Formats: sequence, C-alpha cells, structure tokens
Amino acid sequence: MGLLDGKKGIIYGVRNERSIAWGCAQSLAREGATFALTFFGEREEKEVRKLAPTLGEGVVPLIHGCDLTKQEDIDALHEQVRATFGAIDFIVHSVAFAKGLSGRYVDVSADDFNISMLSSAYTYVAAVKAAEPLMPEGGAAVTLTYIGSERVIPNYNTAGVAKAALESSVRYLAHDLGPKGIRVNAISAGATMTLSARGIAGFTDMYRFSGEVAPLRHPTTIDEVGDACAFLVSNLSRGVTGDILFVDSGYHIVGLPSRGES
Repeated sequence: MGLLDGKKGIIYGVRNERSIAWGCAQSLAREGATFALTFFGEREEKEVRKLAPTLGEGVVPLIHGCDLTKQEDIDALHEQVRATFGAIDFIVHSVAFAKGLSGRYVDVSADDFNISMLSSAYTYVAAVKAAEPLMPEGGAAVTLTYIGSERVIPNYNTAGVAKAALESSVRYLAHDLGPKGIRVNAISAGATMTLSARGIAGFTDMYRFSGEVAPLRHPTTIDEVGDACAFLVSNLSRGVTGDILFVDSGYHIVGLPSRGES
C-alpha cells in the first residue's frame, strides 16, 4: 500500500523531466495517487504527454492545458476534472514567471512587477479557489517557494518579492480554508537544477555554493522535494497547515560557510 492510495488531484507546472513538479508527480504516483497534469503551452504539452505514460497506466487520466492567469482556462480545466474525478484530494502548484530579474530592484517597472506577482503569487490563490468546491471532504494544497522570499538573492529581484507574497498567501489561505479541512502549505526548495533556474544569471555558482555549504553537503534534488510533497499531501501531515517546509539540505540555517569553504 502507498501513502496516497485512492487520492486524486491536479499537478500544475510540469515542464520537463528536470522540473520540480515532475519530481512531485513521480513521488505521488509511486505512493498510489492519480492526478491530472496541466500544461501551459505547446512545448510543455509535448513534454507532459511524453512523460505521463512513464508514471504507470491509469496514473494520469487527464492532461489539460491551463493558464492560471486566465479564468476561462481555469473553468475549462475544472469542468474536465470534475467529470473525470468527481472530487479531488490535493493540488500541487509549481507555477512561476517573473520579469525584471536583472539590474537593481529599485528600477523594476510597474508592468514587470505586476506580471511577476500575478504569475508567481496570485496563480496559487486562483488554483486553490478553483479546487475548493471539489474538496468537500477536505484536502491539501501545496505550492513551491524559495529562500529568495526572505533573503536577497542576486538577480532574483521581483521573483523574490513574489515568493514573499506567495508565502503570505499560504498563511491567509490556510486560515480561510482550515474550517473546511483544506490544508495549505509550501515547500521552500533549495537551489535545484531546473530549466527555469538556469535562466537566472549566476545560478550555476549559486547551485554549487549551496551544495558545498549546506549541512548535508549536496544540492537539492527534485525527488527530495517530491517526497516532501507526498508527505504534505498525505494524511501523515493532517495536523500541518499554513507552514513553509524547507527542503534544501539545511542551507536555510547557515549564516556563514565554515572556515575553508568557499
């Protein structure tokens, strides 16, 4: 038996085999969950349709496009989810997009700020709101964040501010939905070698550094994040809500690297 036998849900944000959402999908499938996978565009759709069968027969009965910034997309997805699953038990949100990453944060434009906040923070609110009617018996909503929400990370700028808003949203959503038995949490993953992360200037050095100075002495992997996600979706975490779970080899506790480390 798996931790998630009989659990049904939605996973947003699988882009390719290196994405954190794919690590979550693999862990949830291994533990017995079935779920819908969403894609954003044509490129993502090709990757999702290629990867989904590797999870096992019947694990992904629905693959559907969804731009969480568009209400019509959200409505169309959830109409299909209701028809396929009836009720659901979880959602996993691994969606983010930010502009204005380079240069000084003080120079960010209003357009870049608004796009970053809408894509990286409000999409979680939209996903949870849409899932609420499909969780009559309660459920779990998990999102992905990063330590750039609370510390300055070079070339992260608007993404960090959006992650701070996302984490605050976790707490407010947890308060709103707790009486319905819906738990709302986030995983703060360490530097992970994903396609989007590699688009951040200097990320390779950041990735190497975090692996060298973190207490566990290795960078974060998508399967580590996936297993933490499986815990937060499962009944083992039934008393946990409004929380940020760090999965970063302990990097978040370090103030300065030990002597002799770079």
